[in-house]
Amino acid sequence: MNHDHEGHEHEHDHDHAHGHDPHAPIKVKEEGHYALLGDAVRDLLIEKGFFTADQHRAFIEKIDARSPALGAKIVAKAWTDPAFKQRLLDDGKKACAELGVDVVVANLVVVENTPSVHNVIVCTLCSCYPVFVLGRPPDWYKSAAYRSRVVRDPRIVLKEFGTEIARDREVRVHDSTADMRYLVLPQRPKGTEGWSAEALETIITRDTMVGVAECRIAS
Repeated sequence: MNHDHEGHEHEHDHDHAHGHDPHAPIKVKEEGHYALLGDAVRDLLIEKGFFTADQHRAFIEKIDARSPALGAKIVAKAWTDPAFKQRLLDDGKKACAELGVDVVVANLVVVENTPSVHNVIVCTLCSCYPVFVLGRPPDWYKSAAYRSRVVRDPRIVLKEFGTEIARDREVRVHDSTADMRYLVLPQRPKGTEGWSAEALETIITRDTMVGVAECRIAS
């Protein structure tokens, strides 16, 4: 589901209800009910034989081994290799596999920030996130406040993260689903021409690949 810069919906991947104050600050809330529900679903799937407890443990350990540093390598490669960048935009999952990164569960759609468009990702229904590229999501990404407010008031939410987007630049909000995850390809800052991939990786953060921040050179 994409939204224009005013937060109007173009299409919905799933229904969701928003009963939250759109002007409330981003706060992380304990969501114990959902944690208990997730545990119950896991136990039921193990009981029904969809996977074993050992397989589930190995899967979680694989996720825990991932971090935003992996995503930074993918972005730096795209910045320095135009052919790879195009393949990444065409088929994120397949391009990541070229670098030995297996995106196991879902398709990965890579959206590019440009001088005219800024992208930000969310999961309004729960907390779907590109864990195999960025590792586990931060608590604020899972919070009800972020999930509802970034759709309605993306510019205001981004400003709360310290990111101000020019009025003449479109903001697109992309809603992740169980089978579709998004990754933002941030803009490469001016002044980084000639930098090595390793140097570029140091300015690519988790927040820039979620879209709540932009890559910057330290002053």
